[in-house]
Amino acid sequence: MAMNREQKRAMQKRGLAGADGAPVQARERRQPTAKPTESRTPFRQVIQEIFAELRKTSWPTRQETIRLAIIVFIAIVVLTLFVFGLDLLFGSFFDKLFDTTPDPTAAASAAASLLIRAS
Repeated sequence: MAMNREQKRAMQKRGLAGADGAPVQARERRQPTAKPTESRTPFRQVIQEIFAELRKTSWPTRQETIRLAIIVFIAIVVLTLFVFGLDLLFGSFFDKLFDTTPDPTAAASAAASLLIRAS
């Protein structure tokens, strides 16, 4: 297969071709290194470290928590009302578009015609 200069240079940079551009037969593969075995951390130490990290945590005050909870509640109510309004809008739009409401005069005339035929 013929290669242009660009391809030969790229292969030389990657070590796949020699100085003359001829492909190298085989590259040496590195052997995978064995991962060192680590001893497991005792459960008690894990719990102690968790509590130590929790002590470092900056917790919000009671007033901040209440204020943020109210903000979240208001946001939920507003978004719920918005989605409810969109649902009503699209529902009425599609009802008018497809006219899914039954016509009472059509039902009465169909019933009358059935009664006339039955007689």
